[in-house]
Amino acid sequence: MLSAYFFGSSEFAVPSLHETARRTRLLGVVTQPERPSGRGHRLTPTPVKRAALELGVPVFEPSSMRAFLAERGDEPIDLIALASFGRILPPELLAWPRIGALNVHPSLLPRYRGATPIQSALRDAASETGLSIMLMDAGMDTGPLVAQERVAIGAQEEYGELHDRLAALGARMLGEAIARAEDGSLTARPQSGVASTTRPLKKEDLIVDLTWPTSRLLAAVRAFAPAPLARAFVDGEWLKIVRAHDEDGRFAIDELIAPNKGAMSWDRYRQMRSAVRG
Repeated sequence: MLSAYFFGSSEFAVPSLHETARRTRLLGVVTQPERPSGRGHRLTPTPVKRAALELGVPVFEPSSMRAFLAERGDEPIDLIALASFGRILPPELLAWPRIGALNVHPSLLPRYRGATPIQSALRDAASETGLSIMLMDAGMDTGPLVAQERVAIGAQEEYGELHDRLAALGARMLGEAIARAEDGSLTARPQSGVASTTRPLKKEDLIVDLTWPTSRLLAAVRAFAPAPLARAFVDGEWLKIVRAHDEDGRFAIDELIAPNKGAMSWDRYRQMRSAVRG
């Protein structure tokens, strides 16, 4: 059984962590340090940290990748498995494992490299995306591919649904790649095709303009549901749009969140606004 470290942070990476733990002798899990979260700004562990502690695997939260390597790099390992880690691995860390570092990326590389491939595919109203397993190199998602599968995107599919499907697929494909690495049959091919790059979301990326075409508005709503949600300026205030649909070519909001309110239907919101006006 191969020895490995797992690098990951978000919920997307949890199925891949479990698969790595099942397929390897998992020596440790590296994740992002705890950060303040919520109204109380309490330090919150990453989903990967919580899952690793449940598995009883040692967890490392280094502030510096090079410092982590200086501390652990004398330990011989076969493999690094990585999914949704959120930090760049320096070349010397990539050179540490005997076989290399396998990265789970939810797109058809080289399309949608970078931080937000799932949201970007939905926002672009793409009909398909995919899952790629690559051997990492020093570039941003530029390493050679060891596996790739296409995935159709449902006409009404939202980010949360597609995220979960791709997370499960990524874990299965990572497990298969680890098995091939163990029996010596792992092969890789260079990426080919038109490359594109995504970046982390900013608050302004969530804003939609209600003058946009209906198809563009619906794509944006799906890209950010169930979180962090698209935002639109309506009737003098910013609304978070939970669900919407096309009504005879017109953008129709089904469910929304108004400032300091819970989720409500569009009809309930209009009633509430009318009551306020008296």
